[in-house]
Amino acid sequence: MSEPITVYVPCDAAALAVGADDVVRAVQAQAARRGETVRIVRNGSRGLLWLEPLVEIATPAGRVAYGPVQPEDVAALFDADWLRGGAHALGHGPTEEIPYLKRQERLTFARVGITDPLSLDDYQAHGGLQGLRRALAMTPAQVVQEVQDSGLRGRGGAAFPTGIKWKTVLTTPADRKYIVCNADEGDSGTFADRMLMEGDPYVLIEGMAIAGVAVGATQGYIYVRSEYPHAIAALQAAIGHARAAGWLGDDILGSGRRFDLEVRKGAGAYICGEETSLLESLEGKRGVVRAKPPLPAIAGLFGKPTVINNVISLASVPIIMARGAAWYRDFGVGRSQGTLPFQLAGNLKHGGLVEKAFGLTLRELLYDFGGGSASGRPLRAVQVGGPLGAYLPESQWDVPLDYEAYVRISAMIGHGGLVAFDDTVDMQWMARYAMEFCAIESCGKCTPCRIGSTRGMETIDRIAARGPDHAQQVHLLRDLCDTMLGGSLCALGGMAPYPVLSALNHFPQDFGLSTATAAQPA
Repeated sequence: MSEPITVYVPCDAAALAVGADDVVRAVQAQAARRGETVRIVRNGSRGLLWLEPLVEIATPAGRVAYGPVQPEDVAALFDADWLRGGAHALGHGPTEEIPYLKRQERLTFARVGITDPLSLDDYQAHGGLQGLRRALAMTPAQVVQEVQDSGLRGRGGAAFPTGIKWKTVLTTPADRKYIVCNADEGDSGTFADRMLMEGDPYVLIEGMAIAGVAVGATQGYIYVRSEYPHAIAALQAAIGHARAAGWLGDDILGSGRRFDLEVRKGAGAYICGEETSLLESLEGKRGVVRAKPPLPAIAGLFGKPTVINNVISLASVPIIMARGAAWYRDFGVGRSQGTLPFQLAGNLKHGGLVEKAFGLTLRELLYDFGGGSASGRPLRAVQVGGPLGAYLPESQWDVPLDYEAYVRISAMIGHGGLVAFDDTVDMQWMARYAMEFCAIESCGKCTPCRIGSTRGMETIDRIAARGPDHAQQVHLLRDLCDTMLGGSLCALGGMAPYPVLSALNHFPQDFGLSTATAAQPA
């Protein structure tokens, strides 16, 4: 009997949403009918979302990609001898040569789409566990210093130096410490956390274990939003396999160190993406923002020192430990070191995930990767950094994607999500949506956020009415934004003005203003 031919079909939620399971059944049925022996591997998504389901065939010359494949295409693909790399209209040649992938620097996502997400052997064969093994051979202080020297900063949006946070937890005496992964990915246009948890859960487990070793924590929690059932299932299965293999538990990799993990499911409140609100939820309370100080690194979960990092931050640690801080910080520019998975969404031909070193531009992402607008109309605005991110006009698309450069233009890179809009967008109503979003998602603890967001919606409605007090209402909106920026307890109320002010400053005509009368500092 001939060796089975391996066929990769993603189990990623995006692929499932467009029929990946049906494609698997069609491949199995056609293979049986034609006497072909196939082995189907459910891998993660490569991130070329416009081509999902993207099916790959393992050939002697490497993996060959076909997509988007629908069940009704499968018979014709077999006719074209796709199991041996045959030519077909849906064919894209060798997967690694697809320009969208070839131009990336995949460090954190190095295995996503390549391995079987739940295979322990596959993970190790592709470099897994090297970072944890090295960390176990070092002192906790050395591990923390390595992370600090790498220049890794929080990938969840705040961009706070990860090593400094870890050092605070390490040097704070306590009888118990915790590692908490913030996987409550709620920003519009973001899906990197989900893709990684579904496509390479072991890298997150390894990153959290390294964090535990580094700061002396013995227990970790992954807080995942309930809207991610496939990610939750993948994590729970991976944690079970890792525990059985001795990667987690009382004696990780025979080191005598203890670290274990649990998944906790959030109920979908956006505010629980804020670290202290997340801690409240983990403790079984209502998700309400805590006042700081004390910082979570000193008094976090159950009052104990706690490392709270985003999925991508923790998942970046294994390769830093495996390859070294100097190697990692050679990627990027200035103080923005390493890579970030940028997520392309909105009105773009080629939406998907692009992991690149800091320093490229928005224009490169929009056109070299995104292919321009899906509608064929000119792109007008891009919101970067989620629903609290600024709307950037074309005049700012050549600013390098670098944390400090974006601060200088009153914008933020955030979690790396971007949503593109063509020239039919009404920026006045996009500004109103920002205030409405804040009003709906506010925890209600502080007045600027709770009341200010509602007053913001009302004020934008009066601006839209173009009444005799139009100019006064615009002034009032700016004043309200200033109060929210300076007086809110957390980033939800403090950053909701970013999309409002950027829309007002860069697209004044949508608010019934002339460019001259709207001129404000960027």
